Amino acid sequence: MDLVFIEDLRIETIIGIYDWERTTRQVVALDIEMAFDNTRPAASDRIGDTLDYKAVSKRLIAFVGESRFELVETLAERCAEIIRAEFGVRWLRLKLSKPGAVTGSRAVGVIIERGERSPGA
Repeated sequence: MDLVFIEDLRIETIIGIYDWERTTRQVVALDIEMAFDNTRPAASDRIGDTLDYKAVSKRLIAFVGESRFELVETLAERCAEIIRAEFGVRWLRLKLSKPGAVTGSRAVGVIIERGERSPGA
């Protein structure tokens, strides 16, 4: 299985359960691995044959930037749904981090996997 990845995509959004979090934009960071067969784009050398990581990134920047979820779990799930539905990704692993949310830690968050890793999925 080939993977296309986006690492440390940082986006400002409203996220959190506390009153101050509902009015203050915070940064979340996304690390995403997406299953994609890269043999066709490798042979054609055409962007149209790829899983365009710039298009995925731009879509997530727009979505996350406008979202107002309380839980990182909900935001991660919605991002995974967008990637799978809009970009035809059959499997992904998404890590959503909230840097500085807990004193003494670099970041907290969730890691989710959705879909099937097998080629026939």
